[in-house]
Amino acid sequence: MNQEIVDKIVAAVLYEGYVLYPYRPSVKNHHRWTFGGIYPRAYSEKQHGSDPWTMQTQCLICASAGATVQIRSRFLHLMMRHVERACDPAPSNSACFEPVPSLQVQGQIFQTWQEAVEREVTLEEMNLGQLSSAPQTRTFSFPASSETVGLRESDGRIVGRIIRRQRQIDGAIEVSAEKKAPDLYMLTVRLSNLTALGDGAAADGPSPGGNRSEARDDALLHALVSTHAILGVRNGAFVSLTDPPPEIREHASACVNVGCWPVLVGEAGETDTMLASPIILYDYPQVAPESPGDLFDGLEIDEILTLRILTLTDEEKRQASAVDSRVRDLLSRTSALASEQLFSLHGMVRGVGATGQPAVTGRGEYHAALAERGEPTGALT
Repeated sequence: MNQEIVDKIVAAVLYEGYVLYPYRPSVKNHHRWTFGGIYPRAYSEKQHGSDPWTMQTQCLICASAGATVQIRSRFLHLMMRHVERACDPAPSNSACFEPVPSLQVQGQIFQTWQEAVEREVTLEEMNLGQLSSAPQTRTFSFPASSETVGLRESDGRIVGRIIRRQRQIDGAIEVSAEKKAPDLYMLTVRLSNLTALGDGAAADGPSPGGNRSEARDDALLHALVSTHAILGVRNGAFVSLTDPPPEIREHASACVNVGCWPVLVGEAGETDTMLASPIILYDYPQVAPESPGDLFDGLEIDEILTLRILTLTDEEKRQASAVDSRVRDLLSRTSALASEQLFSLHGMVRGVGATGQPAVTGRGEYHAALAERGEPTGALT
């Protein structure tokens, strides 16, 4: 397995849509977290399953009973960042605060926002033959947390504060295998959100005067976001579900994947690692080598996004910098691109035609050709 290739693809999937251009709070960024969401069961059932509480991966492995599998699940755990302003006039103990969308202190903007913390659940290596007779279940939990940071003016006065709150998440991963033919197993990995909602507000719907969007926002704080799984096999080989061999195509079509699609990852031809992605990809996806860094929109064209970022005004960049450190890094990296790096985003050759001549000679033509074949375009190529 080429770990570097796998890590880049996994990171691109994890942060796909994390924040979109213009990288500031806007209508577009009011509706985040649309990929790979697994919500608390009680909330999901109240929504009749429109927001799922489980994700299931099924795939095929060519191997003997002695082969072993490794399962890792990764997701984002949201953290609500509230900005509050000290009441005016503030009492001497600065105990009176009121929530505000943003606050400027010493020339810096602090923005109310949803941050995200990476989470990973890794299961011990499991024997494929044993899984076929005794499925395994692993529970996990990430506790609630809270922290408060005061915001001070240059004279030391506390004029505001930032409160970060994270809700508890409880879940389970079930792993089983079924022998379908000699040296052929179907592996099933089912991830569930078993978080109890306490007072039931999110489960029952919005509070009086609220709406469904508010209920979803509350449930999101208990949700697994941008969820995906990395599956590995030792002494065996995963089978492509996108293009399975004819002799096992019937078994491949019987695999049921819910909320994700498994694809082979790594160097072309490697069969020991599979990514169950909430975004539909093809086998052996790669981040384009010309891409200078994550723009949180791997299915967009890097050149267009980069040029748009470079046209932001100083004030717009200042507002975007208030979102979080990932956006600040993006702005800094993009502003520092050398001319040759910008040029490399514009032209390329992908593939060779039947006559030995380049099939595509420019990025625009390349993406048009992919679109004709119904393939994804952008940084994930």
